[in-house]
Amino acid sequence: MFYAIMATDKVDSLSARLAARPDHLARLQTLQNEGRLLLDAADPGSAGFSGSLVVAEFASLEQAQAWADADPYVAAGVYQQVTVKPFKRVFPA
Repeated sequence: MFYAIMATDKVDSLSARLAARPDHLARLQTLQNEGRLLLDAADPGSAGFSGSLVVAEFASLEQAQAWADADPYVAAGVYQQVTVKPFKRVFPA
């Protein structure tokens, strides 16, 4: 099943985000290589970062939550809040 991992950044966390970004992207690349990554939010450019959205396949909500809890952005203190919920892909079919 797919799960949406939605995170909101803390105020003034950009420097911590940028420092942890290579490790965060490496984890996403692993999901991509395993064929489990449905989507990841793109770099917002001049709009600035405000959080993250990852939709990926996990065997259970507990596994999705564990993956989210182990994110380098969590360890770096980037996120204010992280929510993990089941995600149903409707379109495109």
